[in-house]
Amino acid sequence: MLDRRIPEWLRHAPTPGVRGFAVLSGFEAVARGILISVMPITVYEILQDAQIVSEVYFAVGLLSLVIALLVPWMSRYVPRRYLYSSGCLTYLSGSLLALTGTAAGVIAGLAMLTVATVVTFISINAYLLDYIEKSQIGKVETTKLFYSALGWTLGPGLGVTLKTWWEPAPFLIAAMAAFCMLAVFLYLRLGNGKLITRAKAPAPNPLAFLPRFLAQPRLIAGWLFAVIRSCGWWVYVVYMPIYVVQSGLGSELGGWLLSLTNGTLFLTPLMLRWMQRRSVRTAVRTGFAVSGLLFIAATFVAGTPPITLVVLWLGSCFLILLDVSGGLPFLLAVKPSERTEMSAIYASYRDVSGVLTPGAAWVLLLFGPVSTVFAASGVALLGCWVMARKLHPKLGKERIAYAPAAVPAPKKAAA
Repeated sequence: MLDRRIPEWLRHAPTPGVRGFAVLSGFEAVARGILISVMPITVYEILQDAQIVSEVYFAVGLLSLVIALLVPWMSRYVPRRYLYSSGCLTYLSGSLLALTGTAAGVIAGLAMLTVATVVTFISINAYLLDYIEKSQIGKVETTKLFYSALGWTLGPGLGVTLKTWWEPAPFLIAAMAAFCMLAVFLYLRLGNGKLITRAKAPAPNPLAFLPRFLAQPRLIAGWLFAVIRSCGWWVYVVYMPIYVVQSGLGSELGGWLLSLTNGTLFLTPLMLRWMQRRSVRTAVRTGFAVSGLLFIAATFVAGTPPITLVVLWLGSCFLILLDVSGGLPFLLAVKPSERTEMSAIYASYRDVSGVLTPGAAWVLLLFGPVSTVFAASGVALLGCWVMARKLHPKLGKERIAYAPAAVPAPKKAAA
């Protein structure tokens, strides 16, 4: 009798679906999007030196790389629900620390936000593979993009605008979004993922596949494409707002320009159609060539900030083209038997670029202004354009299946 009075959703947790993961992604987009342009400006306003800002981001990038390597090991001993919950709480704590306005608080907040991004990203991908059928993963990614669009499009511009009106506002909104992430996660009752039988052998270590990775030039080239593309985004997201502030144009302009760039994500279906009509090689080479030339051009017109920003924005549009096509050379070259381990190696491009970009900028800013970072990024992008000439012209094209020729039946002997 007592069981009849307990709601069904409490007795049997509903199976998480596409919309649940999309809602989590939407709240995360608000938490990250509203601070993505605020944090570089806040760090620069406190430290007043772009070189020191690079040092801070370099240290935070190293921390991110270490955490990314430790999370799989930690998941053996810490239940996954605790890992994801701790990531949400770290988002919340980092946002509140950053609004203190002190150098220690802002830097600690930046580090905590970076750690939270890594932990939640790895954890939610594991949940996704547990609860979503392979045939539905494409639908999940599309729905996640739809739910995240508002946060990534309006967040960067709205964040810097709210900061000028009331400085704690963007940090409080990010903290509220992180709290909503945790609340939705607890409502979905994802637990520790699906219960599976214990493996007879230990899981393969991705580092053991490093020699196989280094022995395949196509995989190395595909990984480098991803690293340099990500470096271009680091330059645009971190050093473009700093350039705007140094030029006296106000912090709001950099944030809204980043929002405009994120709005270009809605053109990705058209970019995908354009790539399909041509080839992956054409799309990759076009993206690296044009973005590289535009980032270099931004250095030469750095004395005219409005023109520089237009040129950088155009360059970011071709970085989005690389987001559509740049990962395909690696993914199409991976052998099915090595897909899991090579995917783990490929995912390291985010953390490697987070170390390389501020590290290179730290050195460059010893000898020149922020605009020299744009030129260095452009040179690296052009280097990938040269490297991409070796891609197969028909990479990614559907193969035509030829039916075997019909064998004529033997003639019957004449009676």
